[in-house]
Amino acid sequence: MRIVLLGAPGSGKGTQSQRLVASHGIPQISTGDLLREAVAKSTPLGRAAKAAMDAGKLVDDATVLGMIRERLAAADTAGGFILDGFPRNIAQAQALEGLLADLGRPLDAVVLLDLDLKVLFKRLTGRRTCRDCGRVFNVFTAPPGTPPHCERCDDMPNLTQRPDDQEDVIGKRLEVYEAQTKPLVDHYRNAGLLRVVQADADTDTVFRRIEAAVAA
Repeated sequence: MRIVLLGAPGSGKGTQSQRLVASHGIPQISTGDLLREAVAKSTPLGRAAKAAMDAGKLVDDATVLGMIRERLAAADTAGGFILDGFPRNIAQAQALEGLLADLGRPLDAVVLLDLDLKVLFKRLTGRRTCRDCGRVFNVFTAPPGTPPHCERCDDMPNLTQRPDDQEDVIGKRLEVYEAQTKPLVDHYRNAGLLRVVQADADTDTVFRRIEAAVAA
């Protein structure tokens, strides 16, 4: 299984990626993780990435693709992989296709976790994390008591909201996602790779939908 997972912030990509990793024994490849690891290890690509970030620039696509190429050389990718966070635009999609063609490992499918943006907005702005044990709650879908608290931990209230879950930040993140993803959806649909999975359900149901979509 060689797939790309697409989906807006809050659509469940991280959760479903981990389910697929456990089910199929293939790695999730996150470009964010690759960048952090390469910088920490001070590899040649990591040093190039750090120089760009220190200068306040985006890491160029060639550097990111180089990291993906190195990651795909690892033995644990022999049975497939899940790409999360890349590509983000048409140019990256085309560059990725060229890389995978060179490696003889083309994509099997691109799975879009589709969810109404209004639902996503509510999910993200309602998300709270217990500062003591790290459990995640949602004040709209899983009310954590009154006052809001984690019942496993003693002090109340003990829930915090991530800075990037504030309403104005979420609005901007979803706007950027919408602008970037629509062209990718059309691109992969035209290539015959797109599989749309409705993500407005519980985790188990969405996982079964993904498995069925990829198998199809």
